[in-house]
Amino acid sequence: MSMSFWIINLLIVLLSFVIAGVSGIFLVPFLHRIKFGQPIKTVDGPKWHVKKQGTPTMGGFMFIISTIIAAIAGYWICRWKTGIDATDKESFNGFYMMLSCIVYAASFGLIGFIDDFLKVVRKKNDGLTGWQKIAMQLVFSVGFLFALRCFGDKSTKIDLGFWTSPSLGIFYYILMMALIIYLTNAVNLTDGIDGLCGSVTFVAMLIFTVCCSILKQYEMICFAMALAGGCLGFLLWNLNPAKCFMGDTGSMFLGAAVTGVGLILHKHLLLILVAMVYILEALSVVIQVLYFKRTKKKYGEGRRIFKMTPIHHHFEMSGFSEYRIVITFSLCGIIFGVLGIITLLVF
Repeated sequence: MSMSFWIINLLIVLLSFVIAGVSGIFLVPFLHRIKFGQPIKTVDGPKWHVKKQGTPTMGGFMFIISTIIAAIAGYWICRWKTGIDATDKESFNGFYMMLSCIVYAASFGLIGFIDDFLKVVRKKNDGLTGWQKIAMQLVFSVGFLFALRCFGDKSTKIDLGFWTSPSLGIFYYILMMALIIYLTNAVNLTDGIDGLCGSVTFVAMLIFTVCCSILKQYEMICFAMALAGGCLGFLLWNLNPAKCFMGDTGSMFLGAAVTGVGLILHKHLLLILVAMVYILEALSVVIQVLYFKRTKKKYGEGRRIFKMTPIHHHFEMSGFSEYRIVITFSLCGIIFGVLGIITLLVF
């Protein structure tokens, strides 16, 4: 694409960053005023996290609003500057894909909002039940996968770069729904310390921007750049010590955004590599629970592999500062992301 395209996308990042950052000036005091503070249970993290009790939650609205505005505005400016025929319906498929991703991510953000709202109203860390969340996630996942098929992605093959599966038919969509549920909830688990989820997702969106460029998915660049800028603006309020948490409102939106971009690109190995930090976070919980149950059955008492899960709490309880964990995990995200880019270039 032309230099003007990239200049516009840099402006998209800047616009989203400014909207997210400035909106915090109004949103954080408002959340304080209506007492929408985060309930904290020490079972969910180290005991010293109790001091974060009452920190405003639902700050994810900062990057949700900024992403939607910047992505759509940026797309139309790109169309205008590149002179694409606005009457050509085929040329709109990319836009519909991007719009589907936005709606899909926003729908998951709605699930998170309901969960956050119930927690705040009940004054305890119990919102929607696990099954209620999964049921709603499945409904929106079906809608998203259906939209992708309607707008051109009819392939039911799993693309791992070095190997592509035969067409799986309906089983492909079942597998993708399972992947969506796992990854979106893995992103939710990553939101456990100040700045972590926002930083890792910022890295993921930068990697996706490079990948979208390689695959000529230019519309999705607008979305990825907008979300990267939104995460950066939100981090002004969320880095330690956090003045505001994204809540499930934000983490569910980010989880759907990451899986949405990956599925639109239809490069499954790339999605796994870009999302590896989230995957390992959730996997640490699975390993801990299974090991605890197995040892309890065998020895009469449960034993643990990690000091606490998700694994970022293990490092925290091992003496890592929150800043050090954020930097370390973000660097891991960059390493895995670069591996993902390499798979695109090699395979």
